[in-house]
Amino acid sequence: MKKVYTCFCTDVIHEGHLNLLREAKKYGEVTVGILSDAAMIKFNRFPTITLEERKQIVRNTGLVSAIVIQNEIMYDKVIAEKKPDFVIHGDNWCEGPERAIRNNVIENLKKYGGELIEIAYTYNENVKKIDDTIRERLAMPEYRRKRLRQLLKLCPVVKTIEVHSGLTGLIAEKTVVEHNGELDQFDAMWLSSLCDSTAKGKPDIELVDMSSRMRTIDDVMEVTTKPIILDGDTGGLVEHFVYNVRTLERMGVSAIIIEDKTGLKKNSLFGIEVDQVQDSIENFCNKIRAGKRAQRTEEFMIIARIESLILEKGQEDALKRAFAYVDAGADAIMIHSRKKSPDEIFTFCDTFRKTNQDTPIVVVPTSFNSVTESELAQHGVNIVIYANQLTRSAFPAMQSTAIEILKNHRALEVDTKLMPFQEIIRLIDDL
Repeated sequence: MKKVYTCFCTDVIHEGHLNLLREAKKYGEVTVGILSDAAMIKFNRFPTITLEERKQIVRNTGLVSAIVIQNEIMYDKVIAEKKPDFVIHGDNWCEGPERAIRNNVIENLKKYGGELIEIAYTYNENVKKIDDTIRERLAMPEYRRKRLRQLLKLCPVVKTIEVHSGLTGLIAEKTVVEHNGELDQFDAMWLSSLCDSTAKGKPDIELVDMSSRMRTIDDVMEVTTKPIILDGDTGGLVEHFVYNVRTLERMGVSAIIIEDKTGLKKNSLFGIEVDQVQDSIENFCNKIRAGKRAQRTEEFMIIARIESLILEKGQEDALKRAFAYVDAGADAIMIHSRKKSPDEIFTFCDTFRKTNQDTPIVVVPTSFNSVTESELAQHGVNIVIYANQLTRSAFPAMQSTAIEILKNHRALEVDTKLMPFQEIIRLIDDL
């Protein structure tokens, strides 16, 4: 019999999948590839059931002869191994980033004369309802909260982008690019106090209180599914911090990062140009312990941010604090620097990793922005946060538009710089 191959990246089998399998069976013996967890994440489909469960729901259709695990989004390896006569897929991958996958299949089949057969994608209310249910499940606190820990196990680097509104959350959620034959996207979202304050026209001095911050979190959560890391500044008073941990955990936030400073908050990138007081190791460890005791799940993460390099206190102080914070229960360490070169970050990471191989390391490459994610990963970094780039790119664009309108007393001159509103509307899902 002819060999037929198709690949699924779904947690549920609906009538569209069944229709595709029935069509595939007409051409020969059907092998279904199940995308691995790591591959599904790159495909913007975070799994809500296990790999074994995904295999079982395909097996239960009774329409397949074999099941294999496909560990890459692209088909090079599986086509080289299986040499199917036909690859069957829905016709919903002809536009957008998924075109790269389609082109990859065509090129690999050409090598030996295989054929791609595309089946009309099934669009109806039942399929839409199932897809919406899966998405709603991903947005639920019990699924979202644990996702950062899951990503740390699956990704060499968890790529995190700043968001400060529902719209920026949608940009973080839906931006997928094809680059060098691969699909890529952000894994998580960073809710920065600086950007949240800036969006409200307030200074970044912890003036925007946690109640207001939580309203922003709600706005983002309502339209997204990816995990959220919250910038918690100093964490505030211990007595307040423990309640905030409980609330954030209940909401479905994955982690809070708190910095080891006291007093009126000043942005770290000012360094020693302004008065900034670092907390004592003992006090900060007590705050970490109190936060961990307050948790109701093992999923929520408290990440300790070390300001020693910012305040020019040196590697020894930074490392001493790192090990103390881990001993106090910190789930990860963030090391910060305002140098243009990543060298002192590399030195810290390399030294820390000689003693501690497991605790995740977080960095924010705002100043040392020439370093790549892969270079950081080579030094043991696990989470990279692009902490303010969306805000900083939006401000000059909006200011330029305002200036041009004032100059010309009309909007014609700025029109070519503006996104058509239909594209913005398409970004926002209808219920």
